[in-house]
Amino acid sequence: MKDLRIIVTGGTIDKVHDPRTEGLAFAQGGATHIPEILRVGRCYFPVVELLMLKDSLLFDDADRLAIVTAVAAAPEEAIVVTHGTGTMGETARHLEGRCSGKTVVLTGAMRPFSLFASDGEFNLGGAVVAAQCLSPGVWGVMNGRVFPASRLGKNVEQGRFDV
Repeated sequence: MKDLRIIVTGGTIDKVHDPRTEGLAFAQGGATHIPEILRVGRCYFPVVELLMLKDSLLFDDADRLAIVTAVAAAPEEAIVVTHGTGTMGETARHLEGRCSGKTVVLTGAMRPFSLFASDGEFNLGGAVVAAQCLSPGVWGVMNGRVFPASRLGKNVEQGRFDV
């Protein structure tokens, strides 16, 4: 078994309903749902690192550099990055070639964990397994499929990753 680190960057998986705006936002106080998802799945071994809670549509080069830096600094060779689905492919391609010797798997959700009936738990579980089994490189795991960084993309019409 490989040691595993989950680097949290935000995205829909960590959003909650905001009663003031009637939209989705991150919880007050900067809390992530990832430890709860792991607890429910009885998955006790990953280290969880909260890097940021940000909508990936607002990511810029500084945010992607922060992810590269966190991945490089991690002592683990297996890394899962939780990420918004809007620009997940772009970040995966940005990481490619910058994470020598590490297996990095990006994942997220189309529906927040906090609203139930989320795909987040399924995707996170797949990513945890994939990060321990895949060869070094950058990958995406969404909707029961594994994608190399070069082919990771969201099909907006179908509401899934199948490109």
